[in-house]
Amino acid sequence: MTTRLFVPRDAGALAVGAEDVAGALAAGLRERGQEAEIVRTGSRGLYWLEPMVEVEAPGGRVAYGPVAAADVPGLLDAGLLAGGAHPLRLGRPEALPFLARQTRLTFARCGIIDPRSLAEYRAHGGYRGLERALSLGPVAIVDEVSRSGLRGRGGAGFPTGIKWQTVLRAEGTPKYIVCNADEGDSGTFADRMIMEGDPFLLIEGMTIAALATGASEGFVYIRSEYPHAIETMNAAINTARAAGLLGAHIQGSAFSFDMSVRGGAGSYVCGEETALLDSLEGKRGMVRARPPLPAHRGLFGKPTVMNNLLSFAAVPTILADGAEAYAAIGMGRSRGTMPIQLAGNIRHAGLFEAGFGMTLGELVYDIGGGTASGRPVRAVQAGGPLGAYFPPSLFDTPFDYEALAARDGLLGHGGLVVFDDTVDMAKQARFAMEFCAFESCGKCTPCRIGSVRGMEVIDRIVAGERTSENLVLLRDLCDTMRLGSLCALGGLTPLPVMSALTHFPEDFSTARRVAA
Repeated sequence: MTTRLFVPRDAGALAVGAEDVAGALAAGLRERGQEAEIVRTGSRGLYWLEPMVEVEAPGGRVAYGPVAAADVPGLLDAGLLAGGAHPLRLGRPEALPFLARQTRLTFARCGIIDPRSLAEYRAHGGYRGLERALSLGPVAIVDEVSRSGLRGRGGAGFPTGIKWQTVLRAEGTPKYIVCNADEGDSGTFADRMIMEGDPFLLIEGMTIAALATGASEGFVYIRSEYPHAIETMNAAINTARAAGLLGAHIQGSAFSFDMSVRGGAGSYVCGEETALLDSLEGKRGMVRARPPLPAHRGLFGKPTVMNNLLSFAAVPTILADGAEAYAAIGMGRSRGTMPIQLAGNIRHAGLFEAGFGMTLGELVYDIGGGTASGRPVRAVQAGGPLGAYFPPSLFDTPFDYEALAARDGLLGHGGLVVFDDTVDMAKQARFAMEFCAFESCGKCTPCRIGSVRGMEVIDRIVAGERTSENLVLLRDLCDTMRLGSLCALGGLTPLPVMSALTHFPEDFSTARRVAA
């Protein structure tokens, strides 16, 4: 049997030289007269070890990393094809603490299979969920998703089953399935990892959603900055269609559904569901007033299921293994697993999938290994650029929807960005206002104008101009934006600003800034 080598072609691995490593391996094997199949996989999510090369040795896979092209000759000479000893040898990847502590449901196949191989997807449990869904029918599928406790993984946390039930009952045809893969939050890359590492999972999840709600067409809206994801998704969709898993009479049933990819417009606000729908319709992405909800009048005015990619990606597991198995994981009203993305100034940057309930401290210190700089952690921002900053004194907060909300934060898309003690929180607060001003669609005044005024007020505070009065003004402005904005961009921008003011007031002090 030919030995197989596994080299990721996930964008994160490509950014640090994975393509050169694959080329060096191919050249090195030819020079030595050795034979091995080089399989291009997705990433396992251990980004500080990328490119991570694995070999299918007699006792199971053995990992090496991070591997540079210059390391390849030494690895081959050390017996790479047999899992030989080398300073870069990591051992069994599943035994690495970062992987061993995970509960990988959504990412079970990432880094293991060739993402473009339908046969490998099936061999590792793929399409079991759709097979069961075809036997259940729409009402029972929606009930299964409802009982699982699955909530929207894009940030709002709305129960997925309720959304699907609304579309199932809605009048009007055709109905649509829209996947929001416009992953624009800082420190997030889970959507990209699925699309580049296990694209058939998303296809299966969206197909089940269509079967559950009576939809006939689906769209994956992918941010334009993800060319590798767009290419991989298109290839997987074509393969699924050729295999009879998309199109007319799927798996020989009366059910028909097809889907396609649409590239995003390069705007953060298009991650908001109604702005995304406008963009899909060929318009400028502008937030729509609600009601009506997309479930009643969405894409082209028709009933539309709009979910984040991670929500769809959880569905095949729920249907394959049953709602009870999924609901048994997590805490409180936050059921199942969440892909937690660790980024910023952190030693072990990567993706960690686990049941809800681990604390911020466990994630930052035990899993993430503290700061990459070796300096003390000063803050972690949870939930993307609109998320709150948490100081270490609040690191006992469980990572779940309600616990974070209870401390004036949000879970968002599951990103955690870590900062050490050199961070200037006044600058971070100003950045939140600047980000909002730059990304605003311009439709509502609190967001469009309030964010610009917010930058000006923070500049005056930092300069020591009437500090007390301007602090009051800033808080009042944040209340106006929070209560008066049409969508979450303007409505949530006050979160990072207010958390910085609350937990790091010294950074807004002129005396401290002069001393620094």
